[in-house]
Amino acid sequence: MQVEDFARVVMEIEKEIGRVMVGQRDIIRQTLICLLAGGNVLLEGVPGLGKTMLVRTISQVLSMEFSRIQFTPDLMPADIAGTNILSEEAGGSRHFRFQQGPVFANIVLADEINRATPKTQSALLEAMQEKTVTVGGKTRTLPQPFFVLATQNPLEMEGTYPLPEAQMDRFLFKLLVKYPGEEELASIINITTGSDSPLLKQVAGADTITAMSILAREVPVGERVLEMATRLVLATHPDSQYAPESVRKYVRYGASPRGGQALIAAGKVRALMEGRYNVAFEDITELAYPALRHRFFLNFEGEAQGLVTDELITDILQHLKG
Repeated sequence: MQVEDFARVVMEIEKEIGRVMVGQRDIIRQTLICLLAGGNVLLEGVPGLGKTMLVRTISQVLSMEFSRIQFTPDLMPADIAGTNILSEEAGGSRHFRFQQGPVFANIVLADEINRATPKTQSALLEAMQEKTVTVGGKTRTLPQPFFVLATQNPLEMEGTYPLPEAQMDRFLFKLLVKYPGEEELASIINITTGSDSPLLKQVAGADTITAMSILAREVPVGERVLEMATRLVLATHPDSQYAPESVRKYVRYGASPRGGQALIAAGKVRALMEGRYNVAFEDITELAYPALRHRFFLNFEGEAQGLVTDELITDILQHLKG
């Protein structure tokens, strides 16, 4: 796998996904960046914006095993990870056999993840971080590569359970799916109500994605770029010397070291997508929002002001430039 091959495969994947997904070009690219960096994605947006369709389309184009889990309040951890069941052989002997859950796939769609109870949500923690599942005292390795793409609706709060900070931190990116413009909306209506449905071709498989991920890890990071990423993460902490006044005033606590890991890992992938074999300042700046917006939290005053973390990230970037 060479840099030219990397950029070509990404272009083919984006082109094929674009046959089904109208607009949302940035969301498609950032989702692919996250997958190639070996991370998990949280897609947030109102119903009907194609979040589930995007994940399904990616799984078809990438030719990997796909599984969908519809999260509901009555879903149990065993419904995700699997369980030991009593099996009877032809001769009458009985033994326990492990029945795999839907998490045993390459791409797992966790649909409306905030509708399940915290007990069930936590069943994904080990899978997302360690790529393993432990049931009945035995640890089993999940198929590789393994990605969780979760969706949640920010409008309906009744009957939902907000993701805890520890689980939010497991997502490499949090992507905000925006409402389409007039032309995009017209195209979506035209495509989805027509008689023709595009047949997608499989562009890459698990081996290709793994090779691309290995290549991305080899991309060098300059000392100045690493310094910028480090200071960017530290600036989300209200007690840091790099924090702007808005962070000191409105932030309760800042991003964990995973924020820095996300910036660098994703920056390497973006550099290869742009045909470069080094991470640039623009990669870090571009990825600061999806990598950090869900990793630091506002205090009461910030929430009362109606602030969002994206506004504070803008302040941080301007403060560091100055």
